[in-house]
Amino acid sequence: MTNSKIYDDIPGTVVFDSDQATKGYHLNQFCISLRLAPNRDAFKQDPEGYIDKFPMTPEQRTAALNQEWNILLELGGNIYYTSKLAAYHGINFQSLAGLMTGMGADYRDMMIAGGRSIEGNRYKSEWEKK
Repeated sequence: MTNSKIYDDIPGTVVFDSDQATKGYHLNQFCISLRLAPNRDAFKQDPEGYIDKFPMTPEQRTAALNQEWNILLELGGNIYYTSKLAAYHGINFQSLAGLMTGMGADYRDMMIAGGRSIEGNRYKSEWEKK
């Protein structure tokens, strides 16, 4: 179990720190392996068999096989590695961000318009005061 950190109070954010890196090591090794065509081919041919080569937790394995993007981050996935899995599925980084925020194609428009307002998005502890 990890200790509480000051950035745990940031809503909607999983900070990839040393604890997350340790937790997600094998998950991230799986994801980054998909940068190579032979590995993508092996995964396509036998997803369960290929993923079994990486000693992930059952939760990580399920999240990877089911494309549960936010859960992958919570389980130690690094966004840059998990984006390799998304790319394997034909999802570009911008679309992945839209999926992860629940905004879909509206994500792009929000970012072009200047991004998300900080109002109500700075700290979870601010929510309790209202």
